[in-house]
Amino acid sequence: MANQNAKGLKRIINAFGFSIKGFRACFKHEEAFRQEVYVLIPMLPLGIWLGQDGVERALLVGSLLIVPLTELLNSAVEAVVDRVGTEQHKLSGRAKDIGSAAVFLSIVLAMAVWALVLAPAISDTFLHCNGVVSTLCINNPAY
Repeated sequence: MANQNAKGLKRIINAFGFSIKGFRACFKHEEAFRQEVYVLIPMLPLGIWLGQDGVERALLVGSLLIVPLTELLNSAVEAVVDRVGTEQHKLSGRAKDIGSAAVFLSIVLAMAVWALVLAPAISDTFLHCNGVVSTLCINNPAY
């Protein structure tokens, strides 16, 4: 339980410690969170490298960070539901399904952001040669 009397810097230090404790617990107990972290590790530098400017980098990296953030919240909901009781209940199932849907939407969002940000560069690289749309121009030195 948080120290309700902590103020100022002590409260911030305590909050940071609780956050680290939450990250560790989620990493230890939630396979989905571990998988998302493993995907995140190579994708973060890739997003920084592929972004053309600060806005693109922020979109690429931010959209990735939303996925584990949502997983943390989903895991918290699941832990509370499991704490209340392990028996099957319609509302417990609904809460878990809604959390799962939120994680799914965060993944869809990340994929959409990456596709929309990177599509122009991919299009320019593979489809357009001096304004001509062609896959042949990739191997044609004239373009």
